[in-house]
Amino acid sequence: MSVEPYGAGKESAAVLRTVGKIIKMCRERDGMTQAGLGAAIGYSEEQVSSVERGRRAPVEQFLDAADRVLDAGGMLAGLKREVENARFPKKVRDLAKLEAEAVEICAYDNSVVNGLLQTEEYLRAVFGSRRPAFSEEVDRLVAARPARQEIIGGTQADPSFGFVHDEAALRRPVGDKMVLRRRLERLREVGQRRNVEIQVLPLGSEDNAGLDGPFHLLRLKEGITVGHGDIRLASRSVPDRKEIQILGLRYGTVRAQALTPRESLTCIGKLSGET
Repeated sequence: MSVEPYGAGKESAAVLRTVGKIIKMCRERDGMTQAGLGAAIGYSEEQVSSVERGRRAPVEQFLDAADRVLDAGGMLAGLKREVENARFPKKVRDLAKLEAEAVEICAYDNSVVNGLLQTEEYLRAVFGSRRPAFSEEVDRLVAARPARQEIIGGTQADPSFGFVHDEAALRRPVGDKMVLRRRLERLREVGQRRNVEIQVLPLGSEDNAGLDGPFHLLRLKEGITVGHGDIRLASRSVPDRKEIQILGLRYGTVRAQALTPRESLTCIGKLSGET
């Protein structure tokens, strides 16, 4: 368990330390030990200690139970939103905010399946393969993903999505065969929704305009288009108009080089049958 969660930033770490200090003040006001509070709310003394030191983000049940046991009058329970925001890495929060404001999201991925399409088992395998290993709990990272994936609902109010994947990203054996099969099954299921198009760029294609790496293009409600990409160890937004034009051209090219959405679903089905 890390002192400052990887990717969360100093601001998030400061929030968790402040929340922990408030919990500690309420506990000491009632003359209760960490062990006593833990026993009263169903957590260990070590877990309470980690929360109070800002090393662990308390879940909703922890805050609700502590609020009730310490008679905090809703003060601790009222911190849930702040804690929820602080739990997730900053790059996840920033991208999720852009996605929530988007009417159209386009993405190209050449190494792993796009985050909006990943299963929990696949995501754990991806995080588990990182070197050096993540310094924070993988559970915390995994918990951030379902909240982002909720935007792919398929209703009229949801954004339109276009995903282009290099076939290598679909074939790469991250996790065991069951993880691979479930990942491909999710792609086929999501690819049939009315607001989603998934395309595969075959390994045998001589042309691939996406060799520079993965990226997102998000068209926001006010008509502005924003790019987003991972550069080495950093994840950043791309507001510059010229860079966005380049990404737009690149996306249009890889989309033209890829199989059609119908052909891609057939390809994904064949890959699933091979596992």
